[in-house]
Amino acid sequence: MNKKVGIIGGGAAGMTAAIAAARQGAEVTVLEGNDRVGRKLLVTGNGKCNLGNRRLALEQYYTEQPQRLKGFLEQFGTEETAAFFQGIGLLVKEKNGYLYPACEQASAVLDVFRYELAALGIHVACGCKAERLLPGKKGGRIVVKDAKGQSFSFDSVVLACGGKAAPRTGSDGSGFRLAAQAGHSLLPSVPALVQLKCREPYFKAVSGVRADAMIRVWKDGECIAKERGELQLTDYGISGIPVFQLSRQVNYILLEQEEVEVTVDFLPDYGQGEYEALQAGRKLLQCGRTVEEFFTGMLHKKLMLQFIKLAGLKPGGNVEEAGEAEIKRVYELCREWRLHVIGHNSYDNAQVCAGGVPLDQVTEELESVRTPGVFFAGEILDVDGKCGGYNLQWAWCSGFLAGTAAGSRGKVR
Repeated sequence: MNKKVGIIGGGAAGMTAAIAAARQGAEVTVLEGNDRVGRKLLVTGNGKCNLGNRRLALEQYYTEQPQRLKGFLEQFGTEETAAFFQGIGLLVKEKNGYLYPACEQASAVLDVFRYELAALGIHVACGCKAERLLPGKKGGRIVVKDAKGQSFSFDSVVLACGGKAAPRTGSDGSGFRLAAQAGHSLLPSVPALVQLKCREPYFKAVSGVRADAMIRVWKDGECIAKERGELQLTDYGISGIPVFQLSRQVNYILLEQEEVEVTVDFLPDYGQGEYEALQAGRKLLQCGRTVEEFFTGMLHKKLMLQFIKLAGLKPGGNVEEAGEAEIKRVYELCREWRLHVIGHNSYDNAQVCAGGVPLDQVTEELESVRTPGVFFAGEILDVDGKCGGYNLQWAWCSGFLAGTAAGSRGKVR
């Protein structure tokens, strides 16, 4: 008899797990709450689907158990990802170390998944949202019940139903409840790769500005993280890739305190000596100009005007009449603009969810140490990566390992 394997969730990790389990000879059923599989996959990488990254490294991820994560990534890394997709008919190309489908369409990735699911005879039950997980006694069958009252019985189950990010695509936290029913504790979750809200009242005046910047996060007077890239200013705070990369750390601090201080350096390529020479040279050459004219060209006009006002100067005033302290203050704001983060956008806007089932609660095959026969894959686990294909890499990696183990031949209970 073939093992019967249930895959809870038809996303990136779930479809990978289903294929891996079926290749082991298992009879596989995917239970998907949406009306179709792979909805979240379609919006990844701005619709281009960044499959992975050649620069795969542990420092691109966050988890409480980094050595456990290292072991998983060593089993299924970038090379294995490329081989897996080529094996199901997808032509993969590389751009600066990033892996994409050759056509740069996420829809093509979903298509080859659907074709492979059908070719392997995998049953996909859409509109079946799992609500209860009933582990069997003494290694018996695992029963899954959906919202309609239907029951499904399996020898093994892979929980791959995501975390809380982008709940409109199905990741609404229900997987965490199923994990708890299997006896697992959970690390607190927060949105990651998400925009941040700031306390300062003047963001509407600078909304829409984009600029290269170095952003630093501070806690107890110490810089605990920094990222450089294109900062985007919104009417409520800050966004852009460097903000996304730092949002996880910021959001966990927000669980402890009301606000988090961050600083922004809009002149990260200038050393202190170059900065002082710049300040002296501009004033020598631009006498007789207005304050606004004096600072023209340093930063985006909206931002420069805001800094002039924050320093207590009038844009139309004569720069020669401006005080040295105020002029210096404008330069200081360019180099160290202090902001106070008081919140973040919701899970609706987050690309991924941090927290979840700790890696020390699963085996090297991603099987539950609390409930044998239950496996985990994807975002439900305490692993989240930075931008650049790292989160999808974890989905393929964990899905393949969990599915292979869940579907492996052996004695059927």
